[in-house]
Amino acid sequence: MRRVVIADDALLLRQGVSAVLATLDGIEVVAEAEDHPSLMAAVDEHRPDLVVTDVRMPPTLTNEGIRAAREIRSEHPDTGVIVLSQYLDADYVIELFEDGTEGLAYMLKENVADRSQLAGAIDAVCSSSSFIDAAAVEVFVAARARRPSPLDELTERERDVLSLIAEGLRNSAVAARLHLSEKSVEKHINSIFSKLHLTDQPESNRRVRSVLVWLSEH
Repeated sequence: MRRVVIADDALLLRQGVSAVLATLDGIEVVAEAEDHPSLMAAVDEHRPDLVVTDVRMPPTLTNEGIRAAREIRSEHPDTGVIVLSQYLDADYVIELFEDGTEGLAYMLKENVADRSQLAGAIDAVCSSSSFIDAAAVEVFVAARARRPSPLDELTERERDVLSLIAEGLRNSAVAARLHLSEKSVEKHINSIFSKLHLTDQPESNRRVRSVLVWLSEH
């Protein structure tokens, strides 16, 4: 049984998410929160397997959900977090994943009712992987639609590395999975960034955007 805490400042939305979760097997909602402080208190008290939180909550209604997600992953690494947003915002995606992708997911609220997509996000974050809403990937694909696929330039080994990054693995885990040294993995990643034309962006942005490129074609 996966124990879940839901956070959203709107009662009806909390109830809606709870109702959808109730249709999935092995899910138990143990607490609800309406702002950042009450969410963190609920996580400390219940130590849930999963948190589903709105991206904007009091007190500032800006990025509390993302800040909470990063704090939760730091303080309670066994807790997966799904961040829900009403609007697709690439900056939110990048901010959410900039310190690592393990155990984190970004979904649009309108897609929470898609039980298969929600179940996929839950399975991903609860297994220390990551998940990005298909709509976010589609927007990224549309922006690149007229360009040849940059993935065609990658070697087979670089594709292996990128696929594991897309699963949410850190460099050390990628190295262990592929029986490589971390230095070799870093060289492959730098090559990937270069071939995907991401060298002029901060590393956290490059990592997230490279994952989006990979997901767009898989």
